[in-house]
Amino acid sequence: MAWLRVDLVVEGASAVPLADALAQEGAISTEISDADAGTPREDAVYGEPGADANLWSSCRVSALFAADANVERALDAATAACGIAALSAASIARVEDADWVALTQRQFEPMRAGERLWIVPTWHAPPEAGAVNIVLDPGAAFGTGSHPTTRLVLAWLEKNVRAGDSVLDYGCGSGILAIAALKLGAARAVATDIDPLALEAARYNSQRNSVTLEVTDARSALTGAVRITVANILANPLRMLAPILASHTQHGGMIALSGILEEQVGEVARAYAQWAALEVAGRDSGWVLLAGRRGS
Repeated sequence: MAWLRVDLVVEGASAVPLADALAQEGAISTEISDADAGTPREDAVYGEPGADANLWSSCRVSALFAADANVERALDAATAACGIAALSAASIARVEDADWVALTQRQFEPMRAGERLWIVPTWHAPPEAGAVNIVLDPGAAFGTGSHPTTRLVLAWLEKNVRAGDSVLDYGCGSGILAIAALKLGAARAVATDIDPLALEAARYNSQRNSVTLEVTDARSALTGAVRITVANILANPLRMLAPILASHTQHGGMIALSGILEEQVGEVARAYAQWAALEVAGRDSGWVLLAGRRGS
């Protein structure tokens, strides 16, 4: 099986309308990326769900079509619908089928996530047999350890989890943070999320790592308080969750939050100020980890 891939470079303001128009004309999938990626003009753009799109000034719009599709007709119709008179760059290429599982596996190698913590895909042997190794495969839920926000929390947990601790991972995704806490010596860890796929992935991954993880739906009431609460989400939900996360953290316990951009540090810290004085505890690729103790 093969496909046809179309790549077009347009101004940022035209990227979303063009991607939508290509989908209307039969594209199987579309993607928008920085047209200057890989050059000195490459620019990192961040955003959150529900926020206004902040795209690059020059965007590459890619679309995948069936091999027998009339791509030229679809391209003409889509650009006409968007009022795009001329394209600065456009190409059509045939994409052959491949062993996508093998290709994906080659992209994921064992990764160090701290001084003694490793994330190891199932098809690899642990690089250090005596290290704290978490067996984890890329899946439907967020959290393979490769994203800076996840790495920040993993490194923080390695430094702060004590034997016998209780830990809450709010917005658990794959369950990687709660599993890491248990492997680092925590006696109890609770992983919660609103996504059924995340809950399923967390249960599966805990079994693969031979740890006992309590997995709960975040829409159900949580009971009790833990010594460590971690949440790797995004700034806006972290602000709204402040009363909940604080209420489930013991007095004198610790709160660590990730998924925060540099410019969002102040607003998130203020949201938790009545419960904890959060300070920057780590930075990675424009992302920040905030952490602190809950007051009495």
